[in-house]
Amino acid sequence: QVQLVESGGGWVQPVGSLRLSCVASGLTLEHYAVGWFRQVPGKEREAVSCVSGRDSERFTYYAEPVKGRFTISRDNAKNMVYLQMNNLKFEDTGVYHCAVVIKSSVVVDPYEYHYWGQGTQVTVSS
Repeated sequence: QVQLVESGGGWVQPVGSLRLSCVASGLTLEHYAVGWFRQVPGKEREAVSCVSGRDSERFTYYAEPVKGRFTISRDNAKNMVYLQMNNLKFEDTGVYHCAVVIKSSVVVDPYEYHYWGQGTQVTVSS
């Protein structure tokens, strides 16, 4: 059974930083593309950042609003993916989910992802 568990969310003031973690069990993350998605009430989940799997040309995707502030990375030995979030803004607030698509190339459409974590809340507030 595949399970994804996120951690690292919390409350932070603007311009602060957080690092989100996603650990997987039941599959080997490095083979597959992994995405971080944000959901806010009344809106659909949107891709924040995605990274390709081992069998594709290395590629990372960042949504325009987070470019230069967020960094996605992997630790294959730990079967984990991270999202380093710097210079956080009010509009970054939301529940952040990691997700896995059973293919190696990057996908930004959340409906194509096969496995999801429960999410971790990020609140940026003064």
